[in-house]
Amino acid sequence: MTRLVDAIVVGGGIHGCSTALHLCLAGMKPVLIEKDYAGRHASGVNAGGVRQLARHIPEIPLSIRSMGIWERISELLDDDCSFESHGQVLVAEDAAELATCRARVAELNALGFTHEELIDGAELRRLVPAVADSCPGGVVSRRDGAANPAQTTTAFRRKAALLGATVCEGVAASNIRQRDGLWQVDVGADSFAAPVLVNAAGAWAGRIAADLGEPVPVETVAPMLMITSRVPHFIDPVVILRGRKLSFKQFANGTVLIGGGHLATPDQDRNETVLDWRGLAVSARTVFELFPVMRDATIVRAWAGIEAKTKDDLPVLGPSARHKGLYHQFGFSLHGFQLGPGAGAVMAELIVNGGTQTRIGELGIDRFHPSTS
Repeated sequence: MTRLVDAIVVGGGIHGCSTALHLCLAGMKPVLIEKDYAGRHASGVNAGGVRQLARHIPEIPLSIRSMGIWERISELLDDDCSFESHGQVLVAEDAAELATCRARVAELNALGFTHEELIDGAELRRLVPAVADSCPGGVVSRRDGAANPAQTTTAFRRKAALLGATVCEGVAASNIRQRDGLWQVDVGADSFAAPVLVNAAGAWAGRIAADLGEPVPVETVAPMLMITSRVPHFIDPVVILRGRKLSFKQFANGTVLIGGGHLATPDQDRNETVLDWRGLAVSARTVFELFPVMRDATIVRAWAGIEAKTKDDLPVLGPSARHKGLYHQFGFSLHGFQLGPGAGAVMAELIVNGGTQTRIGELGIDRFHPSTS
């Protein structure tokens, strides 16, 4: 027997869970389908950065929308998600990088965005006292912060279920088809049908899009992270570097989470990743050079998550260019965690109202299929 629901959401990462929750808040009863468990891949194992800082311009309006939700996340989810807002700081390591920072802030200001602020060496050292004296300044986004990714994704899933979403975990969506104006999906021995289908399947979403005639040039990647032994407290903001691709933050217990843009080798079919230890060593060396306080720390654990990266590093968010009732929400390219709350709210608006006030025009799938737009 096929069960009729209001919407089918494929993918139980933060984006799928957020969309399911916001659909419930709009009075709909969706089904959320996740082949593993909510947050199993990128959404549950990323660095937890909640940043507006250093975003691509087309996604800034979505990031700003999302930050407003983050700042009242406890009200939405009945869970604080361990969200803390100590700002995020992009460190310039030399005068050339500082000049790039200056140009970036000027460009954003000209577009009406004021969340990024240029800082000199003195303010950098006030915010990040342990940084090397050679760093001349950088950029700060003072409302930014970090949260616990697994806790957050689980909280979205739990609240969606509480408000009426049907959550199916441990069985993959299969045989996706459109019949008589409804999208139909099999989940094991069960089938669901709905006028709306949301493709939020992360690294697996590209396959779904291609099967439905809307291929997107998407690459499966596995960003690596590592955590250190405890060191004395030395930093509150999250710190990122662009030149050498580093991000890190210190937890209350003294451990430090380090990410560096280096990638593991993913195996989608086996749900596994193989770490690149040389890449991890580069990230560790960068921290060693810039923060002397870290030189006695040891690496305790390293891991990687599987996610999707588009060729232009921008997500695919919005309605299908080919099929009525189909929506895409994937390809967040290693920076989708902060966008999750806002992307779910926007997706619900698109589905329920047929539009949104948040500017997402440059994120549509039609940019890959101009002949259909």
